[in-house]
Amino acid sequence: MSIVIEQINAAMKVAMRAKEREKLTVIRSIQAALKQKEVDERIQLTDEIVIAILDKEIKKRKEAITQYEAAGRDDLVAKEQFQITVIQEFLPKQLTAEEIQSIVQATIASTHATSIKDMAKVMLVLRKELLGRADLGSVSALVKSLLT
Repeated sequence: MSIVIEQINAAMKVAMRAKEREKLTVIRSIQAALKQKEVDERIQLTDEIVIAILDKEIKKRKEAITQYEAAGRDDLVAKEQFQITVIQEFLPKQLTAEEIQSIVQATIASTHATSIKDMAKVMLVLRKELLGRADLGSVSALVKSLLT
């Protein structure tokens, strides 16, 4: 079993004992997303897959936040931000901008990327290395700026 799944299960037990209803709801939604992936694809979840799912769940909530802000629903924005905070507890430590910059530059050098045509090759390597540790959208923009 995945180490991250074990952490999620342990956090659920703690939330149940502490009667933290909001946190428990978020953890159960995470578990539902994980179970859905496991059942749909008939696979055993690895830490890499779990992190990808958690990253996707955060992305969904960030998109919802932008929509709620546009609608002026601050109550729902706060709820989504709380959910993001809970999900981030299970992700690896986020990298700083400087760390991301150095990893991107090292990857560009190691893949011998010279133009924007090599961006897919660079992103393939970076995706595995940075998944769950950095926003891949901003990493993609950084790679694009460095290759042009």
